[in-house]
Amino acid sequence: MSAGVRIGCRGSELSTWQARWVAARLEVALPNLAVELVEITTRGDRHHGSFEGLSETGMFTSELEAALDAGRIDVAVHSLKDLPVSDGAGWPVVSIPLRDDPADALVSREGYALAELPAGARVGTASPRRACLIRARRPELEVVPARGNVDTRVRHLEEGRYDALVLAVAGLTRLGLDGKISERLDARTFPPAPGQGALALQARDDDHAVTAAVVGMEDPRARRTTDAERSCLSALGGGCSRPIGAHARIGDGGELTVWACVGSPDGSRILRTETSGQVPEEVGRAAAASLLDQGARGLLS
Repeated sequence: MSAGVRIGCRGSELSTWQARWVAARLEVALPNLAVELVEITTRGDRHHGSFEGLSETGMFTSELEAALDAGRIDVAVHSLKDLPVSDGAGWPVVSIPLRDDPADALVSREGYALAELPAGARVGTASPRRACLIRARRPELEVVPARGNVDTRVRHLEEGRYDALVLAVAGLTRLGLDGKISERLDARTFPPAPGQGALALQARDDDHAVTAAVVGMEDPRARRTTDAERSCLSALGGGCSRPIGAHARIGDGGELTVWACVGSPDGSRILRTETSGQVPEEVGRAAAASLLDQGARGLLS
């Protein structure tokens, strides 16, 4: 076993929290392991503005995978929703740990729910999916670009740049900001980004003990739900720059149900579907096929 392991992550407070969470579990599994966090800046970190219309993939992940290629890090920690879904893209995901709440949340300065925001209120988001769903539900609101790390956006909200933000419940909870949530948005009617709330771990296979410890963090339920969601996304040919949402849930009998949507950027049209089954990839592809049958390709082109 090596004397230490280098864990690559982005430099945001949330990414660092996630990497430290992984590091703590590696230290328990391998008590003699020295852990070092390696901060890596990605293209997504350098991008300012909305992601709407961007065709690039891996904006928050490619540099971490390049560091794995070069041997500069041993483990990469990603937010799963940031990883491209195309076949053969990047390093395999060897572990998806226990998933946090995948839903989105409204954070409002006045504590309003989405239905209570006054007409003309400024709602900040950089996500085309969130912008689409907000506009569909409340077309009289003003959706404005909101960039920066989670804590930065919350600070800008408190400074009055926005009246509300839509952010991931998981990110807010991990940073201890869940007390600022005004409303948790139902993931069935406001489907989150596929894979939201889950981490994706990639590891070099040079050290079998480290790889085994990373694989040991795998959560089977998280793998099943995210496989279904990402299969839907893959079949639609989409990414974070498209208004696509998908949420999978496992029922009491082990059956998977996927709620998915595709919308127009202005929110004037949203296609929705609900599909169920036992095999994650099949359920995800069935959801995508239903949306394509409804005309999703025209909205995504």
